[in-house]
Amino acid sequence: MSMTAPPTPPAFTHPVHVIGAGLAGSEAAWQVARAGVRVVLHEMRPHRTTEAHKTDGLAELVCSNSFRSDDAANNAVGLLHAEMRRLGSLVMRAADANQVPAGGALAVDRDGFSAAVTKALAEHPLIEIRREEIAGLPPDDWGNVIVATGPLTSAPLAEAIRALTDESALAFFDAIAPIVHRDSIDMSIAWFQSRYDKAGPGGTGADYLNCPMNREQYDAFVDALIAGDKVDFKDWEKDTPYFDGCLPIEVMAERGRETLRHGPMKPVGLTNPHNPTVKAYAIVQLRQDNKLGTLFNMVGFQTKLNYAAQQRVFRTIPGLENAEFARLGGLHRNTFLNSPKLLDAGLRLRAAPRLRFAGQMTGCEGYVESAGIGLVAGLAAAADAVGQPLALPPPTTALGALLGHITGGHIETIDAGPRSFQPMNINFGLFPPLANAPTHGPDGKKLRGPEKSVAKKQALSARALADLDGWIAASLKLPAAA
Repeated sequence: MSMTAPPTPPAFTHPVHVIGAGLAGSEAAWQVARAGVRVVLHEMRPHRTTEAHKTDGLAELVCSNSFRSDDAANNAVGLLHAEMRRLGSLVMRAADANQVPAGGALAVDRDGFSAAVTKALAEHPLIEIRREEIAGLPPDDWGNVIVATGPLTSAPLAEAIRALTDESALAFFDAIAPIVHRDSIDMSIAWFQSRYDKAGPGGTGADYLNCPMNREQYDAFVDALIAGDKVDFKDWEKDTPYFDGCLPIEVMAERGRETLRHGPMKPVGLTNPHNPTVKAYAIVQLRQDNKLGTLFNMVGFQTKLNYAAQQRVFRTIPGLENAEFARLGGLHRNTFLNSPKLLDAGLRLRAAPRLRFAGQMTGCEGYVESAGIGLVAGLAAAADAVGQPLALPPPTTALGALLGHITGGHIETIDAGPRSFQPMNINFGLFPPLANAPTHGPDGKKLRGPEKSVAKKQALSARALADLDGWIAASLKLPAAA
């Protein structure tokens, strides 16, 4: 699909409808129009506002004004910035034009950023902005739709999606457990084993990483959980109930000192091969979270502890003293799909392929991640509109890795109970491992510790940008570094 001088679409080409003009919807609309396809962008504000929004501007930033690190060589989100710039991202263009000082991070003047996005979309000749709510499923004659309504999707639309899919896509306190990079876990302390060596679906009987605690360590851990600083609920979250299957771990601890030992930290059915004659008083289990085996989530450890408290308290767990977290825990109101089950590789709803989803409701976290998935959705919808197939970004790129997490990289829990798919920020744990990870520096010395980690990140980033440039040249016919 050519993006340099797009041909005028045939007169019979129907527009792409984009519902929601947050970061994902705005980016999606821009990419569709940039490909020469007409867009109708639907935004319900100001006719109907939300508890979080304050203006009627498009791409309003409702929380932080930071897009996080802009270091493409060493940070996964910085790499995502670089990839999106190569693809002509409107969100990145507006962010760069409205940058405010923030050290190595990309932070923006929120009003200037929103105004820049709004102006660009309003002035584009192929984009029509309609200020209206789509209260339910779009009309049947809308054959190419991107739904990008975000974590505050209106109740009528959320209910319509749920009825169509028969899967949960509802607002609730979405309880997120921390995720740890596998190579940061101390395997001289931890070990692989399932309780009673039971092999679940797709399992081997050694599907969990186990970190043992004695009584003294357990008591100190419970005290730290209860005393740790918590994140306050926002006003618009306070009336949303907990998801019954996912109580915060500190709430469980407050219900009694032994509650965790009889819940997610029960020590039964496990034998420590490092010390087989001593039974642990409690055990923290981690379960593989992605097909690559690079990420493990802490089972039952959803939490409202703030990030500093999480890192301090969870690194007291034996085996996790040097844990690197791909994602820390959280608990907040959210509306998102069980995307690995419901969406195909091109973000289309399997039950209704005319509907394509984008942004945070697909299972990504963060401004840039939401916009990045909006960018991919826009390219894919434009390709559908003109009848030209589009290869998806390679999984070695940040965009491809994030898309892979959403549409197939996640492993469904082997336990009975609530679904385990949760939104995530971009991180290097989502990327396929390097075929030949760097082992020595330019001086020939063997890399160790932090130096090895830095070299690996830089190699992953270099591979990503090279593969993205190849994909752009082959699939989009753009200059390699446009």
